[in-house]
Amino acid sequence: MRPFLIAAAATMFIAGPAASDDVTDAIESALQAYKDGDRQYALEELAYATQLLKAMKTEDLSAFLPEAPDGWSREVDTEFAAGMAFMGGGVGASAEYSGGGERFSVTLMADNPMVASMAPMLANAGLMGGRMIRVGREKFVAQDDEIMGLVGNRILIQVSGGNPDLVVQMLEGMDFAALASFGS
Repeated sequence: MRPFLIAAAATMFIAGPAASDDVTDAIESALQAYKDGDRQYALEELAYATQLLKAMKTEDLSAFLPEAPDGWSREVDTEFAAGMAFMGGGVGASAEYSGGGERFSVTLMADNPMVASMAPMLANAGLMGGRMIRVGREKFVAQDDEIMGLVGNRILIQVSGGNPDLVVQMLEGMDFAALASFGS
């Protein structure tokens, strides 16, 4: 473990709130383990602190999932974020909406290398049979039963299934400016 990583973790602790929490406890424990020469435990504690911070970011991202339309229900997929490591990292949130005999899902993925690589594909979707939909200042691509858009060149919004008019109405209720600055 490089000393500058431990110093960075310690700086995060010092700059953070005065109250102790699981993240600061893990960082303090990592720092103590490092001072004691137990690099393996220091790594484990830093990994744990990272895991806790990603869980917090996932919760923050989940707040951007649209509310269910009137007469519909929304079920947030609490297991979705765990699969992000298999997709290159980042954070994600997903929910399934049901009502009136219909179902659709909304997925948000942020800071994922796979998402960044989708920008050119979305920009050229018209050449691949998709049609552009504008929601506020954001552009989305509709193809088959999928609607996808990239907010701030780093956050993918993907809707699978559902009535396109209802989906667009839900998307119109999202705060894209706040979503673009997510995690900043």
